Amino acid sequence: MHVAALTIELNLPGCNSLKQKRSRLKPLLARLHREFNISVAEIDHNDHHQLAVIACVVVSNDVRHVQRRLAGIPTWIEKHRPDIQVIDDQIALL
Repeated sequence: MHVAALTIELNLPGCNSLKQKRSRLKPLLARLHREFNISVAEIDHNDHHQLAVIACVVVSNDVRHVQRRLAGIPTWIEKHRPDIQVIDDQIALL
């Protein structure tokens, strides 16, 4: 069994409240879950209006499969959500 986690630091320009942040982040998390069949959650910068760190986790019996699935997520975010900027991303095998 192989478990991999992708952490992505995001910039949400124009968010002036936590309510605005949630309204942009929640649909992103739901869409990532549907598109990539992964578990995803906000894990850091919870109280900052314009920053967020999310974690995407996948479990598989093939290590290449988990890496390929997670590697495409930052590019997908940049392509489908131009209102959200990817600052940094990192994959860790657990």
